[in-house]
Amino acid sequence: MTDTHLPVLPTETLAALNLRPNGVYVDGTFGRGGHTAAILEGLGPHGRLLALDRDPDAARWAAQQFGDDPRFTFIQTPFRRLATVLEEQGCLGQVNGILLDLGVSSPQLDDAERGFSFRRHGPLDMRMDPLAGVSAADWLNRIGEAELDQVLVEYGEERFHRRVARAIVSARQQTLLTTTTQLATLVAAVVPTREPGRHPATRTFQAIRIAVNDELGELQAALPQAVSALAASGRLAVISFHSLEDRMVKQFLREQAKGRELPLGLPVMGKPEGQTLRLIGRAIRPGAAEAAANPRAHSATLRIAERLA
Repeated sequence: MTDTHLPVLPTETLAALNLRPNGVYVDGTFGRGGHTAAILEGLGPHGRLLALDRDPDAARWAAQQFGDDPRFTFIQTPFRRLATVLEEQGCLGQVNGILLDLGVSSPQLDDAERGFSFRRHGPLDMRMDPLAGVSAADWLNRIGEAELDQVLVEYGEERFHRRVARAIVSARQQTLLTTTTQLATLVAAVVPTREPGRHPATRTFQAIRIAVNDELGELQAALPQAVSALAASGRLAVISFHSLEDRMVKQFLREQAKGRELPLGLPVMGKPEGQTLRLIGRAIRPGAAEAAANPRAHSATLRIAERLA
């Protein structure tokens, strides 16, 4: 297992958060603390950083790397509990910046025992928290073919979703799917074309991981909580790696910036009601140098918004 993890868009993310030395910040997806370390470097002695992650390995890493820093607090929990955690910490509505770096971290992919990677033989798990919820193996061995097909096409955008779903349901009637190698080999046998630079099981593994961890549900729950958590002029920065995630973030930020829609032809005085955010710039993507140095960054998209008074 390795704990090497390069934070994505590090310079752009720090700029997005508009750090104040004595401000209060939240890293909602700690991972292995790459962004956390950069934020702490920019904070003064009275600044504060709260980090959340549901992965117990992340909790151990946080204690080891940052446990002695009085400005740092780690809470092992999904970021869908953001508002509850901040209320317990006494800073709901007082946060100057929130970062959500979505998806799976490099150490999770590199640890065969976690079951995230089709390139490594291990148990078919894929849970962000291995002690909570249902493993990918249990989920995959009992889901109906129609529902599986829907997951593959929606979350994985897998062109050959029907073939893959049919093959999985057929195979498990002979023997249960329990390892990453079993699933990767099965998918590779039924996907007739290969995308350049991609393993044929890439989209299937992605779709199953998103479903098992309810990643889109997590994001949908957390975004409005982030707005209520921010102080006036506080920043929300979200890094996504999947088109569905980015679409959800983009639409939410636009809706919050636009405010409540009124019937056409109705005279309106003053500013639109219900505006909570101001969009900051355009979506930011990694340059060629970062994408070459850190392949994980290739599909990243950073979106930024600022809380209105």
